[in-house]
Amino acid sequence: MKGSLLYEGKAKKVYHVTNEPEQLILSYKNDATAFNGKKKDEFEGKGRLNNLITSRIFEYLQQQQLPSHFIKALNDTEQLVAKTTIIPLEVVVRNIAAGSITRRLGIEEKSDFTPPLVELFYKKDELDDPILNDQHALYLTDVNEEELESIKQKALQVNEHLKDLFKQVGLDLVDFKLEFGRLADGTIVLADEISPDTCRLWDKETGEKMDKDVFRESLGDLITVYENILQRLEENTCAK
Repeated sequence: MKGSLLYEGKAKKVYHVTNEPEQLILSYKNDATAFNGKKKDEFEGKGRLNNLITSRIFEYLQQQQLPSHFIKALNDTEQLVAKTTIIPLEVVVRNIAAGSITRRLGIEEKSDFTPPLVELFYKKDELDDPILNDQHALYLTDVNEEELESIKQKALQVNEHLKDLFKQVGLDLVDFKLEFGRLADGTIVLADEISPDTCRLWDKETGEKMDKDVFRESLGDLITVYENILQRLEENTCAK
């Protein structure tokens, strides 16, 4: 089923699927990177955790009628997805102030954003993923105004469902990053991954950071934290 390697990124390898030109296999790596690749390490088992967490989240979103490229998990580290052409935008939704926005705008950490903020970043490592306005996004990508507005609205819909999911497992969804891609027919769907690598999650009771900030800020053991997230999601699924 797994064909030749198409692409290798910081967190995943992407493979062709034999006899299925409109499908791909994503293989999650054990690598951890931060600050656009400036900080790197490898953690045994991280690929498994990101794959399984992402699979559960995409399954949940599909149940909420939010389409994505996700088809199914194949094993502990691989998932089958629909082939998309990734739009070079990172869409960040912020519910609580943390990370770069506190430094850029001088907003106090833990300030609430009501309604949530949506920010666009240019997916370009060599430029350190600069922040964009709508006109920049329209100029630099192939999306039109209607599609860009749709992407932002989809991101806000994802936010509402993810806040609810994580609330059920005792976590606050602080912020997260989404990517979108075009299917062969031009339809834009959610793509890439949703995991503690791409979300900021804080424990509701303790305020403890439960995401890649543990690695960014050298706060503790990344694998223990990610295992905790997966266990919470699994227990929540079993309880239903």
